[in-house]
Amino acid sequence: MSDAPSTLAGLIRPRPFAERHIGPDDDQVTLMLKALGLSSLEALMDDAVPSRIRAGALDLPPAASEAATARELREIAAENNPLVPMIGLGYHGTVTPPVVRRNVLEDPAWYTAYTPYQPEISQGRLEALLNFQTMVADLTGLPTSNASLLDEGTAAAEAMTLVRRANRKASGPFVVDADALPQTIAVVRTRAEAMGVEVVVADLTDGLPADLETVSGTLVQYPGASGRVLDPRPVVEQTHERGGLAVVAADLLALTLLESPGELGADVAVGSSQRFGVPLFYGGPHAGFMAVGQGLERHLPGRLVGVSVDAHGRPAYRLALQTREQHIRRDRATSNICTAQVLLAVVASMYAVHHGPDGLTAIARATHAQAVALAERLRDGGVEVVHDAFFDTVLARVPGRAGEVVAAAREAGVHVRHVDADHVGLSTSEVSDCDVLDRVLGAFGVAGGTADLAPAEALPAELRRETPFLTHEVFNTHRSETAMLRYLRRLSARDYALDRGMIPLGSCTMKLNATTEMEPVSLPGFADLHPFAPAEDARGYHRLIGQLESWLAVVTGYDEVSIQPNAGSQGELAGLLAIRGYHRANGDDQRTVCLIPSSAHGTNAASAVMAGMKVVVVKSSEDGSVDMDDLRAQCETHRDDLAAIMVTYPSTHGAYEDTISELCEVVHEAGGQVYVDGANLNALLGYAKPGEFGGDVSHLNLHKTFCIPHGGGGPGVGPVGVRAHLAPYLPSHPDHPVEARREGIGPISAAPYGSAGILPISWAYVRMMGAEGLTQATAVAVLAANYVASRLEDHFPVLYRGHQDHVAHECILDLRPLAKASGVTVDDVAKRLVDHGFHAPTMSFPVAGTLMVEPTESEDLDELDRFCEAMIAIRAEIARVEAGEWSPEESPLRGAPHTAASLLEGGERAYPAALAAYPAGPDPDKYWPPVGRIDQAYGDRNLQCSCPPLEAFE
Repeated sequence: MSDAPSTLAGLIRPRPFAERHIGPDDDQVTLMLKALGLSSLEALMDDAVPSRIRAGALDLPPAASEAATARELREIAAENNPLVPMIGLGYHGTVTPPVVRRNVLEDPAWYTAYTPYQPEISQGRLEALLNFQTMVADLTGLPTSNASLLDEGTAAAEAMTLVRRANRKASGPFVVDADALPQTIAVVRTRAEAMGVEVVVADLTDGLPADLETVSGTLVQYPGASGRVLDPRPVVEQTHERGGLAVVAADLLALTLLESPGELGADVAVGSSQRFGVPLFYGGPHAGFMAVGQGLERHLPGRLVGVSVDAHGRPAYRLALQTREQHIRRDRATSNICTAQVLLAVVASMYAVHHGPDGLTAIARATHAQAVALAERLRDGGVEVVHDAFFDTVLARVPGRAGEVVAAAREAGVHVRHVDADHVGLSTSEVSDCDVLDRVLGAFGVAGGTADLAPAEALPAELRRETPFLTHEVFNTHRSETAMLRYLRRLSARDYALDRGMIPLGSCTMKLNATTEMEPVSLPGFADLHPFAPAEDARGYHRLIGQLESWLAVVTGYDEVSIQPNAGSQGELAGLLAIRGYHRANGDDQRTVCLIPSSAHGTNAASAVMAGMKVVVVKSSEDGSVDMDDLRAQCETHRDDLAAIMVTYPSTHGAYEDTISELCEVVHEAGGQVYVDGANLNALLGYAKPGEFGGDVSHLNLHKTFCIPHGGGGPGVGPVGVRAHLAPYLPSHPDHPVEARREGIGPISAAPYGSAGILPISWAYVRMMGAEGLTQATAVAVLAANYVASRLEDHFPVLYRGHQDHVAHECILDLRPLAKASGVTVDDVAKRLVDHGFHAPTMSFPVAGTLMVEPTESEDLDELDRFCEAMIAIRAEIARVEAGEWSPEESPLRGAPHTAASLLEGGERAYPAALAAYPAGPDPDKYWPPVGRIDQAYGDRNLQCSCPPLEAFE
C-alpha cells in the first residue's frame, strides 16, 4: 500500500488519458530503452533532436480527464443553436439513417482504416466507394465518377483546371454562372488567380456573353443558388461551339426529378453529396464529387476505384489509374489532392443503398412539394416569388424587409437565408415539414395551413427526368434494417483497420483515435449547424476553434493559425499562397521559384504548381539529407526570383537533419521564405517548433498528429500556421463570421471553417493530453521507431539515420539488395505481411524498393514485437528462396496473400497450406483477405469504375 495516494483527492483522481493513448507502459518503455542502450526517454531525445532547435515546454492548459473533457465539449456544443436549416446554398438538413450512423460514421472498423493502397485488405470500403461512383455516375448521366473530392467548391475549381488540361487547344476565359453558389465562385477565383486563369462571372439566363468568341469552359449551377432551374442546354451548346467544355454543378437529390447533366450534353458534373445523409457539421467534412464524359477519365483528380481480377481470376476492386496522382507525377499531376472524403462518401453511398431509387425519389418529391407549397402560400399572401421554376429553394422579394423576416424566422426556430435587404431565400429539405413551413410563413406575416395543400410541381416539363438510375441490385435489395446492418458488417469485415492491429505506414501516423475524442462529433450542437448560420448561433464552435487555433500556434511556434484548409494538400496550397501574397505585397512579383528537395512528397510539387510557382529540385546527399552545397547553388542562381523552399522536418527519410536551421538561414538570405511541411510533426511536438527554428509557414495534418482518423482516405484537416508577417495572407472567405477574415487571398475551402465538424476530435486530444502528455507521446513515438529499427537492422538494412545515428519517428528498411539477390520484391513482402495479420508499411516511398515503418506511440511492445517477428520470419523465407529451396514464383511470398478459398481449392503448391495460412502458428483471430493478389495492370487496361453485375462473382 506504499504507493497509495496520501489524500482522498489523489485516490479518486482518474487515470491520466495519456496512459491510455500511449501504448507502452513504464515497464515496456524501460525494456525498449534497455534494448537501445539508453537510460531514459529524455536521454533518447537529447541524442536524437539537434540541440540547436530544441524548444521549451509547451504553454497549454493542464490535462483534463476523459470525463471532464466530454462534459466540457457537451457544454461547448450546447452554446451552438442549430435551428431548422433552410439557408440552402449547397448545405441541407438531412437524416443520417441510424443504421448507417451507428455502423459506419461511428464504427472504428470504417473510420480507422487507411487509404486503400493495399487493395486486397480494403475490399469492403472499395466496394462502398464503387457504390458511390455508381450512384454519382447514374444520377449525373456521365459514365465515370471519382471516389470523392473535398467539397463542392473545390470540385468546381478542379473542373476548371480539368477542362483546360483535357483540351490543350482551348483558349479564352472560364465562364462561371452568376447564379452559382457564392462560395463556389470564390473558391474558383482563388484557384484561378494563382494559376493565371481568367474567370468571367456572368448571368447565363440568355446564354454566354456575346463578346466572348472563345471560352475554355463554363460552369452552370443546376438548380441555381437562387433556386432557379435553368435549362443548361443552350449554354452547353454555345460552350462547345466556342471551343470549350461544359461543367454542370448539380444537386444529387434534384437529379432524381430533373434530367441528368450528361443527357443535357455536359462534359463534367460536380457537386456535393452532403444531403445524402451526411450531417451539416458547420460546413464539413462532406464528400464532393466529379463525373466526366468518355475520354476524360485520365484527367480526373483524386481517387478512382476500378474493377480488376485477383490471382485466381475473381473480380476484385482496386484504385485505378494511379499514375495520374501526385505521388507519381509530382508537379505534372492532375491535382494536389491526396486525402479526399472517403468516410463521408461511404455514408452518402449507403444512404442511397438504404433508400434505393424509389426512396430517394420520394424524398425529392416531398422536398419539392414543400417548396411549391411555400411559394403558393407566399403568393396568396401578397409576397412576390421571383422564380416560377425551382426544385427546393424559393426566392422571395420583400422590399426593405429581409432583415425583419430573417429575424422573425429565427425567433420561430428556423434559419433562412438573408440574400440582401430585399430578398429572402427559403430551402426545404428532408428535415422540414408542414409545421416548419407554417412557422416560416408566419415570419412573413402570411397565413400557413400548408398541410391542407395538394402536392404540386414547379419543374419545367422539358427537364423532368426520364432516364433510369440506380438500377444495380445493390441499390434495390437492402430495404430492411436487418439486411442493411448485415451488408455493412459484411463489408467492414473484409477490411483491415486499426481495430484489428497495427498499421505501420510511414509518413501516415496511424495512431489511436480515442472514443472520447470521437463521440462529440455526433452531438447535435456540432453535427446539425449550417455553416452560414448567424454568428450568434455558433458561439460554441467559435470558442472551440479559437482555442484550438491558439493551441496549435503554441505547439508550432507560429503567430497565427487558420483551420480552414480541409486537407493537408489544401494547407500546402494555402501556405504557398500566403508566401505568394507576401512577395506581391512587397513588389516582388518575380519571386515564383519554389525549391523542393528530391525526397519530398509529391503533393509539395503539385501544390507549388497550383500556387503559380515554378518547381526547382534540390538534390539529396547520400545520407538522405538535403544537399546543402546544391541548396546554396540554387539559392544563388535564383537569388532574384526565389519565392520559397518546401522542406519536411524531420525529413521524409525519417531523420532529424542537423542542418535545418542552416537551411532556413540560407534561404532567408536569398530572399525566400521557408515552408516547413508539418507531415512529421508527430516527431517534434513538445521538443521543437518550426516557427522558432526558421519556418515562416507550415501546414499540419490533424488527421495524423492530432488524432482525426483517416477514415479510409479522408476526412482530414490541414491547418496552416504562419509567422506574423504572413498573417494578412491567410485564407479568407466572403461569408466568414469574423469580419476581419472576409478580405484576403480568398477561400481555400467552400466553408469558412473547412471541416469544422471534426475539430472537436483534435481539441479533445490536446485537452486530455496536456503539454506533458503530448511531449511524452512524441518521445515514445521516436522510441518505438528506434526500437523497430534496432530489432530489424540485422535482417533488413535501415537506410537513413539522422542526428547521433538515430531515426526519428519512422525508419526505412531497404529491400533492394535482397530483391536483387533473391528476386523477391517489396510487393511480395507487403502481401506476405497480410498472412501474418498486418497492414504493410509504406511501400517504395520515398525510395523505390523500400518499406517505411512508422509504429507511432499508440502501439504497445507486444504489437511491436509481433510485427518485428513477422518481418524476421519473412526474411527467413527470403533466405530459403536465396538458397534455392523455392523459386520466387513458387514461394509463399509470391503466393501471398492467401485466401481461405485458394487453400480449400488445393492445387499444386511448393509449400504446405499451414505455412501459407498460419506462418506464425494457429491463430483463432486470424484475418483472412477476401481476395488474392490483384492484377493492377489488368484493371487499367480494362477500366471499369462502376458496380459490376453479381454474375461476375460467380
